Amino acid sequence: MTNHETVIKTRGLTKRFGRRTALDRLDLEVPAGVIVGYLGPNGAGKTTTIRLLAGLIRPSAGSALVFGFDAADQYDTIQRRIGYLPGDFVAYPDLTGAQYLEYFARLYGGVDRNRIELLAKRFDLDLTVRIGTLSRGNRQKAGIIQAFMHEPDLLILDEPTAGLDPLMQREFRALLRETRQAGRTVFLSSHVLSEVEAVADTVAILRAGRLVTVQSVQALKDRARRRLDLTFAGSPPAGRIHAVPGVQQVTLDGHTAHVAVTGSTAELIKAVAPYDVTNVLSHEADLEAVFLDFYDDPEAP
Repeated sequence: MTNHETVIKTRGLTKRFGRRTALDRLDLEVPAGVIVGYLGPNGAGKTTTIRLLAGLIRPSAGSALVFGFDAADQYDTIQRRIGYLPGDFVAYPDLTGAQYLEYFARLYGGVDRNRIELLAKRFDLDLTVRIGTLSRGNRQKAGIIQAFMHEPDLLILDEPTAGLDPLMQREFRALLRETRQAGRTVFLSSHVLSEVEAVADTVAILRAGRLVTVQSVQALKDRARRRLDLTFAGSPPAGRIHAVPGVQQVTLDGHTAHVAVTGSTAELIKAVAPYDVTNVLSHEADLEAVFLDFYDDPEAP
C-alpha cells in the first residue's frame, strides 16, 4: 500500500434514524499512513460515522468507500484489512481472553499466536480468565488486542481508551505511533482531547452531524487562543495591549495583565517590550481551547 492511497473516502454520507439526521452529507478523505482524530461531543454523529465505515449500518444517502470498496455492500472484501473497536465494546462473557481472541484470529484467516501473547503481555492482560469476570479496563484491553492483532491496514477505533488507567493509555498511544510508522492508518474517535492531540496528525471536528473543519493539529493550535500573563514593574499598558492585532481579551490584576491572543504572540511581546516587563507566563494553546471555540462560535460553519 502506497502512502498516496486514499484509505477512506466519503461523499455526501448521510444517516437518518426516523426523522433525526445523525450524519449530514459528510465529505471526508483519509490517506494512508496517518492518524485522524475524529472529535465531537456526544450525539454529534461520531459513532454513526464509525459504524458506517465499518459496514455495520447502511447510509440513508451518499457513500463510504474503504480501500475503494463500498463499506456497506463489499464488507467481506475489506473485513480482514480492518481492525474495529466499537465504543460499546462487549465480548462473549463465558469465553476466556484466549478463546475469544482465537475465535477472531480464525475469522481473520489466522494470526500468529506469539503476536497475541506479546500484546497481552504488553497490556498486562491475563488471557486465562473468563471475560465476564474482568474489570471494564481489562475487557477494553481484550478489545484493543482483537483490533490490532492481525496488523490490519486500517484501524477504526471508537473511544478506545475508555476504562484504561493512565499507564495503559500511554502504552496504547505508543502502539498507535508504531502503527503509523508501519504505514498503516488509524481513524480514532475520542472525546479525550489530550489523547488526540498527543497522537493525531489531522483532526476532523463534527458538530450536530455536520463536519465543521478538517485541519492538521498544528494548524488548529496556531489558530487557538493563547493565554499570557504579563507582569510589569509599573501599571500595565492596557491600551497598547488592546491595540495589538489578535488580542481578544485583556484583564488587569494589579501589575499583571491576563491576555488572550489568537495566532502568534510575537507582535504582543514586541509591543510590550518597552514597558518594563518583569515576567511572562505563557499557557500553551491546546486542542481543548480550539474545540470549545468551534462550539461557542455561532458563526462557525
